[in-house]
Amino acid sequence: MCVTTKLSDVDECVEFERMGFDAIWVPDSQMIWGDCYAYLALAAERTESIRLGTGVSVAGTRIPPVTAHSIASINTIAPGRTFLGMGAGNSAHRFLDHKPLPIKKYGEELRVIRELLAGNEVEYTFRGKTAPTRLLMGDLGYVNLDDPIPIMVSGFGPKSQALAGMYGDGLVTSLPPEPRAIARALETARRGAESVGRQLPDPFPVISLTNIVILQPGESVTSDRIIEENGPYVISSLHYIYDKIRQYGGEPPHHLQGMWDDYAALVEQTPEGVRHLRIHDGHCTFLRDDERPFVTEELLRGTCIVGTAEEIAAKLTDLEEAGLSEIMMLPSPGHQVKVGQEFADQVLPLLAAG
Repeated sequence: MCVTTKLSDVDECVEFERMGFDAIWVPDSQMIWGDCYAYLALAAERTESIRLGTGVSVAGTRIPPVTAHSIASINTIAPGRTFLGMGAGNSAHRFLDHKPLPIKKYGEELRVIRELLAGNEVEYTFRGKTAPTRLLMGDLGYVNLDDPIPIMVSGFGPKSQALAGMYGDGLVTSLPPEPRAIARALETARRGAESVGRQLPDPFPVISLTNIVILQPGESVTSDRIIEENGPYVISSLHYIYDKIRQYGGEPPHHLQGMWDDYAALVEQTPEGVRHLRIHDGHCTFLRDDERPFVTEELLRGTCIVGTAEEIAAKLTDLEEAGLSEIMMLPSPGHQVKVGQEFADQVLPLLAAG
């Protein structure tokens, strides 16, 4: 489960652990939510077995030694169940009207963090000066490097997915819920590993950010309930694509072309100088009234796994056979426990039964 980092809601993690979820993924979206490491520390104190990590921490907003130090600190109170998700910064950089971190810089940060978490000394360049550094005083309990901290590298495109193979212990992505997309991403990561003389770890988890939409008998995919629970998440895909086209050029995907001119016209009512703030208004948190008409059945089915409990279980089985290890759900705040319980009650037993 991926949570919105409202520190006063951290007790929800106890509920997800009770439901049988494997992991809590805590986003690192400064400017909109609470601090991910503060949330992880509180969650670590309240839980016993569920895995805890960033979903994902953002390269470039903290220097690599600080990121390594922060997650190694969490590892002192959740030893053996802490992981680090790392991303190039889709939202965090764009909230500041910047592009995500360039691939070369992203890869360098991953390299430094990996070496530091392995307890190694590494050459690191900061403010123009290169010098060796390492995490000190781990033996005194300030950080924990004895229990390994897996690094899950976020990659939506082939270059970043290759970095997952080069430096990661797993891949985090957000792809259409289709087996061929999962298999292609896994193969890209494998080629990335081979490019640096590395063998892809076995197992190599592939985690996809997607919501699960369990239809009730006779329910429309665009019912008020479904839009309330999933609208903020699915509309964020339009935010992402608009920003990508705005910053890099190109055309929207085929399934969005029918609505694209209207959506772009809506966003472009805001002056360019502050448009980056308008683009992400409500990001995965609430749905603006003027964006609600864009939450169509096609958009929901293109970004979520939709169907009856039986259909969803069958779909997840197909995805697992293609290489998917885990899904990271992000329902709307206020609905996360309810949606999680429905998934635990209706889908997990079907998966367990095979």
